[in-house]
Amino acid sequence: MSESPLPQILTDHGRLAVRSWASDIEQVTLTQALRSARSPVVAAPIALMPDAHLGIGATVGSVIPTESAIIPAAVGVDIGCGMIAARLSLTADQLPDRLEPLLDGVSRAIPAGFAKHADATAPANRWLTGHPVPRPSELTTSLHRKIGAQLGTLGGGNHFVEVCLDEADDVWCVLHSGSRGIGNTLATRHIRTAKHLCDQLHRAVEDRDLAYFLADDAEFGAYMDDLRWSQAYALENRELMMDALLGVLRRQLPVRFRELERVNCHHNYTERETHGDRELWITRKGAIRAREGDRGIIPGSMGTSTFIVTGLGNPDSYHSASHGAGRRMGRREAKRQLTTTQLKAAMRGRTWQSDKAAELLDEAPMAYKDIRQVMADQADLVRVDHELRAVLNYKGT
Repeated sequence: MSESPLPQILTDHGRLAVRSWASDIEQVTLTQALRSARSPVVAAPIALMPDAHLGIGATVGSVIPTESAIIPAAVGVDIGCGMIAARLSLTADQLPDRLEPLLDGVSRAIPAGFAKHADATAPANRWLTGHPVPRPSELTTSLHRKIGAQLGTLGGGNHFVEVCLDEADDVWCVLHSGSRGIGNTLATRHIRTAKHLCDQLHRAVEDRDLAYFLADDAEFGAYMDDLRWSQAYALENRELMMDALLGVLRRQLPVRFRELERVNCHHNYTERETHGDRELWITRKGAIRAREGDRGIIPGSMGTSTFIVTGLGNPDSYHSASHGAGRRMGRREAKRQLTTTQLKAAMRGRTWQSDKAAELLDEAPMAYKDIRQVMADQADLVRVDHELRAVLNYKGT
């Protein structure tokens, strides 16, 4: 594992275009980042995090500064996706020897994959009453029902719930999720609108997935309303699931415990921020904010560590850091190349859905980059406070 290098500087026609912290990155990903940097609305060099890999339009693991425009596809379709972690007043020796009953309890309390609550829970209804979706008349009746029923649910893909231990054998609960079906629906609608608008007004884009709204477009305001609401929905989604997870632990463990701290952070979002003497929109597509003192969560993958970090406020990265390990293999490639035997070996010592190993192959650790190298690459972006190892893992299939 190498020491943290200075960011690699990439130029385009003599202009500083990209700063990259990635020591393990494919040329096609760098090419995509340079293409994004050539967008007429990108106002300063793009920052590539050490977990960067190919995305749709914009690179996953990129931080994109714009001055008076937003690229909806750069935020992505899972608006507000992120992580939450809670440290508990429990230690490893207070957990039961067998965690299978706990895994069963988590699966009942937190719907995953395509599952959802039968109806909106009472906490979800309270939140939705205070945070009504913008322009509700634009949504179908079925989508209205889904908004409440999916608030407090995990989803699938790389979303997960874990019970972990840190270096002192203290217990942490960690989970990863976003804005669910409603975030995807709203994001997809705005991405389509941005493409249509750029076509209609003959705005030049090298890749139609880099279509954008300018600040004086009526569509810009509509997108920002839905974006902010979706970010808040995603944040609350994680809070409700964490509460449900702690509820399972309280019901199953014979000892009482307290929650000592909680960290909740987005890694697919945009915010208006000041950098130097400029007010910019900072879009983090697979990146966390890492201002000096900011707490953050950087997971690896099934079978590898998660890191609780504190930001160092590096201005070259726009006060940002990676959101995880980053994929090395696409999902189809992982399914073709990896075996359930390899996955089960990587997950040895953990309680997990081993009976669904074939369905989880695309999430195997071997499909991801080395999280330790990723952390070494960004030693100038964050300080590691805790390294967590999972003893229980639950995912949607």
